[in-house]
Amino acid sequence: MPDTAADLATPRSRVRVPLHFHDGYAVDAEAVTFHGLADGREHVALVLGEPGAVPLVRLHSECLTGDVFGSARCDCGPQLREAVERIAERGGVLLYLRQEGRGIGLYNKLDAYALQDEGLDTYEANAALGLPEDARDYTAAAQMLRALGIGELDLLSNNPDKADQLRSLGVGVRERVPTGVFTTAHNVRYLRAKVLQTRHTLPLAALAELSAG
Repeated sequence: MPDTAADLATPRSRVRVPLHFHDGYAVDAEAVTFHGLADGREHVALVLGEPGAVPLVRLHSECLTGDVFGSARCDCGPQLREAVERIAERGGVLLYLRQEGRGIGLYNKLDAYALQDEGLDTYEANAALGLPEDARDYTAAAQMLRALGIGELDLLSNNPDKADQLRSLGVGVRERVPTGVFTTAHNVRYLRAKVLQTRHTLPLAALAELSAG
């Protein structure tokens, strides 16, 4: 965790934002912006419900195609919707991180989609473009949590790398809480690659059956 004055982030603004999802679910959030984030990007925290001493937190990487347009090639949109409700019920924070395409950007992500259509999995496609399999760095996320006074949390994620990075940055992760599994005919290979390549906690046997089908 950053521990020098130059590395500290501070809240910049706080504003109430009523959220309303396509299925009718609605909840109020407090959107928090920050000064001093390490990567200079405009990440935002959504405080939901009444966070306790160990809040439920999700680090959600921006996905224009999934979050906004409802793309069925990933599970990002359904994960975002689920996370907002679960965090609001318990009390916690959703960090919306501007790391499109696991950090490679929107255009590169779409280029990788084209290679996936030729048979590569999501990680192989990144490598074929000369890009990292996962370029995300959670230093700014750790700064945001510290600025919000959060030193320990339960992490809503299937991805062990998120927990590992937060712990290495000095954030206490008491428990990693799995998200739901949101499969479509278009994302089964993507989800299966997550299990095989980066140890995501998803049911591999069920995904293998769906892939075969």
